[in-house]
Amino acid sequence: MKIHQIIPRLLMMVSFAALPMLARAQSLAALSVSPGALPTSAAQLELTYKRPTQKTKINHYLFDAFGPYPIVSSAAIAGFGQAVNSPPEWGQGAEGYSRRFISDLGIAAVSTTTRYALSEALKEDALYYRCNCQAVFPRLSHAIFSTFTARRGNDGHTVFSIPSLVAPYAGAMTAIYGWYPGRYNVKMALRMGNYNLLEFVGANISLEFLSSAPHSLRNRLHLNNGHGAVETNAEVSSSAR
Repeated sequence: MKIHQIIPRLLMMVSFAALPMLARAQSLAALSVSPGALPTSAAQLELTYKRPTQKTKINHYLFDAFGPYPIVSSAAIAGFGQAVNSPPEWGQGAEGYSRRFISDLGIAAVSTTTRYALSEALKEDALYYRCNCQAVFPRLSHAIFSTFTARRGNDGHTVFSIPSLVAPYAGAMTAIYGWYPGRYNVKMALRMGNYNLLEFVGANISLEFLSSAPHSLRNRLHLNNGHGAVETNAEVSSSAR
């Protein structure tokens, strides 16, 4: 089966996996609108969200757009493009690989810039927050779900994020109409956007599961995200069972 047929199916599976958590998030968001209307048990839930400062958001933007993750990812994608000779107009050898690498790094930078800029305009928090739960499947679901959502408000309630959905395709469209050969069109841009979205899923999963211990490789490479997800004590307990 061709890879461009596999990717949409993977994205569909990811979306279905995220639906139950998205429904839960929307319910929590609705409750947070009217604190006085909360049931007693819900009103007593302890939220741990702390809204990031502008400095924190800038640091994370620079890290996400130009840090180790986009560099390593772009290097790997460029290697795959080199192996399948795509686009063929860019040729092979060091020059061909360099063009592919710079192209993929540019796509990542545009995608990340779009996500952070739109999130700022819509007053959303674009940062990734690790789950406070312990079990593998809840953590995996949280990482996948976070690809399509963001935090909003002082309480950090979860909302469906238009910037997170638009950003991968903005990067792809920029590449297709900016520096790719002229024969590429919007259909190819949408396909590339699917790849970018799947990369975001993979990045979130790595942020969720890579060890953040003081002496871990992730910590030494400054790949840690010190934020905690908006979770309640009750949710953490139930997720860890």
